[in-house]
Amino acid sequence: MATSTTKDRAGEGRRGPAPEPAGAGRRGALLHRLDVKGAPYAFVAPFFVVFAAFSFYPLVYTSWISLHRVELATLDVMEWVAFDNYVDLWNDSRFWNATANTITIGVISTVPQLLMALGLAHLLNYRMRGSLFFRIASLVPYATSVGAAALVFTMLFERDFGMINWLLGLVGLDPVDWEADKWPAQAAISTIVIWRWTGYNALLYLAAMQAIPADRYEAAAIDGASRWKQFTNVTVPGIRSTIVFTIVLSTIGATQLFGEPLIFGQGPNGVTGGADNQYQTLGLLLYEEGWKNYQMGRSATVAWAMFLLLVLAFVTQRLIKRLRSRTS
Repeated sequence: MATSTTKDRAGEGRRGPAPEPAGAGRRGALLHRLDVKGAPYAFVAPFFVVFAAFSFYPLVYTSWISLHRVELATLDVMEWVAFDNYVDLWNDSRFWNATANTITIGVISTVPQLLMALGLAHLLNYRMRGSLFFRIASLVPYATSVGAAALVFTMLFERDFGMINWLLGLVGLDPVDWEADKWPAQAAISTIVIWRWTGYNALLYLAAMQAIPADRYEAAAIDGASRWKQFTNVTVPGIRSTIVFTIVLSTIGATQLFGEPLIFGQGPNGVTGGADNQYQTLGLLLYEEGWKNYQMGRSATVAWAMFLLLVLAFVTQRLIKRLRSRTS
């Protein structure tokens, strides 16, 4: 009996640990599955929460307000008008004037801005003394507030005592009323936008250029390509995606242009975009309807019209890209 008992105890010592209960194994598997499949959603959840609170909800609420007649003083009182605000906006000459001004100022400011940024980035991409200083200096206009920049340029373009008209007088040209005339006013506002954003876009292009492999330039140089040929056949195709990105950003910024023309007007004319609305943008029209005329429903309608114009512009760009890809 003693021998049998000893063997049984020895056998128990050689056995492994007791098996876990079936419920604990299922819970562990469930936690593992949640950790593997649920963790990515938990990591991205803060972004979607912030987006829903500060972007999606205002977008939906703005669309709801645009279907009502709402005054700024009584936001809790809404009168259902369906699509009357959109019909009135379609028949409003101020809307079409603001749309045309937004497009022209956008083109005048975006095209030179991106071309200058591309050239500046190409120069900064070369090894030269003080390159770090010039790269940092190119960001100074972007770091400057829009209020300070617009105020300084407003003084430069002042009709009677501005430096621009003084320089024109030195070469025998008559002074220009930059604020009262349509095209000079739009050119002056575009100058402010160009000054503020050229350096920022140049650094984006520079970062993309430095990611291009050096052997591409070496191969082009061996083939006898000049610096200009290398720029057009190697650099530009290599940063095409960045160029498209800056075009998209500039288009959005041009559609939302507000601070520069508002300060350039120097007073009540800033809200209306001049005495004859000669440089009123969609952003200014939105502000005028909501905070000057107190019609929040119409202001929300302008906001949605701006959004739909952006969607139309991007859809058109995609269609053109597809047509080019099919023909090439």
